[in-house]
Amino acid sequence: MRNSRSNSNGPRRGKSQNSNNRFASGPKKTWDREEKGDRPQRGARPAKKYRGVRSKTAEQLSGASDEVRLNKYLSNAGICSRREADDLIGAGLVSVNNKVVTSMGYKVKPTDVVKYNGTTLKTDKMRYVLLNKPKGFLASMDDPKARKTVLELVGNACNERIYPVGQMERGSTGVLLFTNDADTAKKLTKGVNGAANIYHIVLDKPLSKQQLDTIAAGTVLEDGPVPVEEINFTDEKNKRELGMRIHVNKPRIVRRLFAHYGFEVEKLDRVSFAGLTKKRLNRGDYRHLDAKEVGFLKTR
Repeated sequence: MRNSRSNSNGPRRGKSQNSNNRFASGPKKTWDREEKGDRPQRGARPAKKYRGVRSKTAEQLSGASDEVRLNKYLSNAGICSRREADDLIGAGLVSVNNKVVTSMGYKVKPTDVVKYNGTTLKTDKMRYVLLNKPKGFLASMDDPKARKTVLELVGNACNERIYPVGQMERGSTGVLLFTNDADTAKKLTKGVNGAANIYHIVLDKPLSKQQLDTIAAGTVLEDGPVPVEEINFTDEKNKRELGMRIHVNKPRIVRRLFAHYGFEVEKLDRVSFAGLTKKRLNRGDYRHLDAKEVGFLKTR
């Protein structure tokens, strides 16, 4: 596994398609370089290999004490999100030390025995793993048809059970985040208000400037609107290649958006998700986020 740091600062927001085309000048070179894997600059220190988890647990990152709220304990155990945990607690389905607890603000100590529906829960350390996904792998941890999944790539990343965040198709490539932090995952993929995705897109035929402006203005598909924050040609001489930034995290959203206008997406590469990039991360390689990056995700 190749370990390196990526820039955790998210791209600046608010630029329209008529502003300076940052897709046309910078990112295309970055995409080409990332496709082959970055080489460190001469004189630069080689990246240290990952030798254990350096990031703290979710409780430590938030500055909390050893006691945690019961709903957060359930979330950390992978049962559900904290909001959904409140419903379970209110329904009397959770007990602490063999006593049913219905108080939303109840705090759990490390020595307490917490049960949900009679089953004792055990919380895992929060893990955050970033993969540069290759083409041909399902963004799922299992598949009934025995096709290749991303579990083959990140299965040895940690002892905890982690899950991919958001949607990515088998034919797509690029940044894919994994975690067992249900609350953060839900926040990052919440409808049109989720984390930003930046894509490099190659279409089957040229797109006109008028069509680009139409897509930039927003489109309504059968399952709702698809607002586009920024879209531009990566090269004014090549109308098939685009850079696009959106916050929508729905199944096949990019392919469905262009299919609505009669185009087929031949290549779809996610170069950034929630401000995390695949810089210096070869295809098929993964790394663990550092504490600063985790903190950034939690405060988005």
